[in-house]
Amino acid sequence: MPRVSDEHLERRRQQILDAARVCFVRKGFHQTSMQDVFTESGLSAGAVYRYFKGKDELVIALASTAAGDIRARMSEVIYRDPLPTPAELVAHMTAWLDTQSGPEGRLRLAPQAWSLALIDKQAAEPVLRTMTGIRAIWRDYAERMRDQGWLGADADLDAVAVALFGILPGYVLQSLLIGDLDRDEYIRGIDTLFPYGPPHRPGPAEPAAELSE
Repeated sequence: MPRVSDEHLERRRQQILDAARVCFVRKGFHQTSMQDVFTESGLSAGAVYRYFKGKDELVIALASTAAGDIRARMSEVIYRDPLPTPAELVAHMTAWLDTQSGPEGRLRLAPQAWSLALIDKQAAEPVLRTMTGIRAIWRDYAERMRDQGWLGADADLDAVAVALFGILPGYVLQSLLIGDLDRDEYIRGIDTLFPYGPPHRPGPAEPAAELSE
């Protein structure tokens, strides 16, 4: 019997995740059954359970993948020269977040993963890992801000990272739950709080395209 390639296994895993995302967004996490996922994916129960034991693992995997993409994009931006201002960094990240928060976007599942992590220790582990990884990137950014002279030489960089961490989840929650959030207004607020360099005014053509490749 021929050995199944790693590439085939990864394609099958992604097929299941894509189906789960569609089901969760369409019906909600609690109203979605594993049978819904089987049907949407076109795979048997055995094939799906080979990769995921249940819905909890599916939603955590989806949220973790999105968080991993956030980390990659943040890392690419904060190490640019010259150092992007906080408003420029937030402009780049929110442009990408908007592409992931639509009717079938992965980030719509993030609040469900966060709430699940509060009550399920196994689910909490990957969520904690991705969150602390993102906070570490903010800490690197704070260090570069200090080196740029935007923060005092004695600034508590860990405290700065903890505070900055809330900027992107705050954008996601306001976008998903309140629904009236204006991206340009949000960026103007960041510009006002962190007035480093010239004011940043994102135009309509400054999206996530360069970051999504």
